[in-house]
Amino acid sequence: MVQQQSYDVVAITETWWDVSHNWSNALDGYKLFRRDRKGRRGRGVALYIRKAFDTIGIETNEDGVECLWVRIKGKANKADILLGVSYHPPNQGEEVDNLFYKQLENVSGSSALVLVGDFNMPDICWELNTAEKRQSRKFLECMEDNFLLQLVGEPTRGRIILDLLFANRDGLVGDVVVGGCLEQSDHEIIEFSIFGEIRRNTNKTLTLDFWTAGFGDYLGDLFREFFGKHPLKTKEFRKAGCASKQRF
Repeated sequence: MVQQQSYDVVAITETWWDVSHNWSNALDGYKLFRRDRKGRRGRGVALYIRKAFDTIGIETNEDGVECLWVRIKGKANKADILLGVSYHPPNQGEEVDNLFYKQLENVSGSSALVLVGDFNMPDICWELNTAEKRQSRKFLECMEDNFLLQLVGEPTRGRIILDLLFANRDGLVGDVVVGGCLEQSDHEIIEFSIFGEIRRNTNKTLTLDFWTAGFGDYLGDLFREFFGKHPLKTKEFRKAGCASKQRF
């Protein structure tokens, strides 16, 4: 399937790999990054990335967190893309959740970040951005704090959305398609494109100019006096120029 579709990257959750599977995990033309579950059978995550890309695996010290990060180096003056794949077991404890949130906080400053995986939080309503359970509400809060946009809008297992796709820039990821299963898996496959090679140093600052607003003489004087004493803080909005398209 990978060869037929010519994917540049393949992300897999619940690989169930260990040392006895080393003979069967190679794909011609791809470099493999994997994080196996230690001490017990099951779970595990992996990334296959074309050898043509310059890639660097990101080392993390949190053994209990099933998350893998790889940096795809940008060409010339283009920014890198940080790509992650994660698996969140249904019964994962709050302590491991906090380790994952800390890990995400450490990498969220990347100019282009994409995270995909099976997060097993069926109580989240992504249309309203709400959740029933406290654990899921904390997950939503973490995604918001790190400015991550969730891009899967269709069920990925039965009638619920378990598999998620996040990006930290609007327009970074598109062409999201949900559908089709691999062999006996009961999860749908998610296909998407990363409109990569985000240009560096394209930050722009949006400010509100109250000094030129027409509020009338009296009200205008009040506004000018207030904002003279309390300067507005500004937020940076990064706009990315799409130079190329890769299929994932």
